[in-house]
Amino acid sequence: MKQLKPLIILIKLIRESISFAYQAISVNKMRTFLSLLGITIGIFAIISVFTVLDSLERNIRESVQSLGDNVVYVQKWPWSMSNEYPWWKYMNRPQPSLDDLIEIQNKSKLASATSFCAQFQKLVKFESNSAPSTQVLGITSGYESIRSFEVERGRYFSQSDLTSGRTYAVLGSELATELFPYSEPVGQTIKIGGYRAEVVGVLKKEGKSAMGEDSHDNMVLIPLGFAKLHVDLRRIGPWIMVQAREGIETNDLIDELRGILRSSRRLKPMEEDNFALNQISIIRQGIDNIFKMIDLAGWIIGGFSIIVGGFGIANIMFVSVKERTNIIGIQKALGAKNIFIMFEYLFESVLLSILGGVIGLILIFAGTVIVSSMGEFKITLTISNIVLGLIISGIIGIVSGFAPAWSASRLNPVEAINTKG
Repeated sequence: MKQLKPLIILIKLIRESISFAYQAISVNKMRTFLSLLGITIGIFAIISVFTVLDSLERNIRESVQSLGDNVVYVQKWPWSMSNEYPWWKYMNRPQPSLDDLIEIQNKSKLASATSFCAQFQKLVKFESNSAPSTQVLGITSGYESIRSFEVERGRYFSQSDLTSGRTYAVLGSELATELFPYSEPVGQTIKIGGYRAEVVGVLKKEGKSAMGEDSHDNMVLIPLGFAKLHVDLRRIGPWIMVQAREGIETNDLIDELRGILRSSRRLKPMEEDNFALNQISIIRQGIDNIFKMIDLAGWIIGGFSIIVGGFGIANIMFVSVKERTNIIGIQKALGAKNIFIMFEYLFESVLLSILGGVIGLILIFAGTVIVSSMGEFKITLTISNIVLGLIISGIIGIVSGFAPAWSASRLNPVEAINTKG
């Protein structure tokens, strides 16, 4: 029974604190509302910023993930997330060529799939419907193994379609809807930059990408042989995608590709590479650094709102102590210890602060539902952000209520009883 006594006292303390907090809220509704408004706005500001940032970061990372963790991009220009970019060193480099692709296919032992890609813009038409400046992607075999997508209607290119360069096309979902609003695209003939092409398939909708035009929705895919009729591959910046075999580290594949390309391009041992081997980790590191800075800015912006809310809670607690000074004196006269009085008001401060935080979180949740229902970009209030909001609310309650609670606990019982609230 003695072991349960501290727990019973704690439960009574919490119950009385809730009772006093309810009385303070019900008696002084306007004052309480204004005080809770401060902490509500503070939690709303800081958690809404983190919620939007988390959703944006998740969307960007998913977009980056779609490019392939185990894929190396052979290109003329290296990727870089730093401020200094020595572009003049790369200007005279040759573009990746089909000869490079053949060398990689013949000599690489660590690659599971390869594809040569060239992207450009052309006018795409079907009868009176047109889509100007459409992204056209010319590809070789292997693209379907490296990039994930689904064919919703029709079919994808066969191996013979890609090797012979037939004038076939696979449309992205939104492009197909734009060109064929009332008819079935598969089997129809469209014009791509003046050349006729038969639509053999339509891809399943992927949704907008936070990385820009990486989504297939507004693209048209064609065999590379067909793409050669439209553009000079050496002028549009093509690239080669090489996917590592399962269990093979990307760095090992990069080392192998470097040896193959240096040998095929006849580079001397002391000469620098005249090609770039890019991988997704470069972008991911840049994203990590960017979001670290954005998170810091979010803390600073939300921090000011939280401080204002904390002052509001401190104000209501000082007023509450002032109004109940004689009650504190009676409690002390009846034997209440200083620690009991202090925790009583500290609990009240924490409860008020958490109440304001809960209201702020409810408003954020309602906002995420509304925003997500209005567009394709989904914003989600995560469990971690809910917990963070409640923890911040609790800490603000403790910090804001400590001084009022301490002053209440130090009151002289005789003077407190004779004080008019």
